[in-house]
Amino acid sequence: MTGLRKSFAALALIAGLLVGVAGPASALSPPLQSVKHSLRRFHSVSYAQNHGFGLVVDVNGVSCIDGPKREGNMGYHYANGGLLTDGRIERYHPEAVLYERTAHGLELTAIEYIVLKADWQVHHQHPPTLFGQQFMLVKAPNRFGLPDFYMLHAWLWKGNPNGRFNQWNPRIPCP
Repeated sequence: MTGLRKSFAALALIAGLLVGVAGPASALSPPLQSVKHSLRRFHSVSYAQNHGFGLVVDVNGVSCIDGPKREGNMGYHYANGGLLTDGRIERYHPEAVLYERTAHGLELTAIEYIVLKADWQVHHQHPPTLFGQQFMLVKAPNRFGLPDFYMLHAWLWKGNPNGRFNQWNPRIPCP
């Protein structure tokens, strides 16, 4: 019996080590790896600005989008109005790119897919999904002054202990 217990303990230890190395929560699926690779150019904020992305400021004048203290923040959003109002979701063309302020300037952390509910419903009966994730509905009135919209975050460059697709990341500081 003692030998059997030691074998199970050894297997449990090995499995734990493998999970730590593989990091299921941190490993990117091939579709997400492809998106991350294709969007690497957005590491440069000036690239984003030169391609129609502008800093988002909420209705209260806040540019670092903060959230519930325990859940975290989103950071600085640069969004493209043309993409926001086209009624489509395209994995290689997110409507917003997210940054955090560091000692080295703004650093890319995530992307956000956004579609206005009314625009989406012209051609679809159900909420959008991408990467196996259903988008979250944000109702009006909201802090962005937008009508009802769907959104999905993907933290591709900054780990999020709340989950890769959770909107709030406790590792993102806002002043």
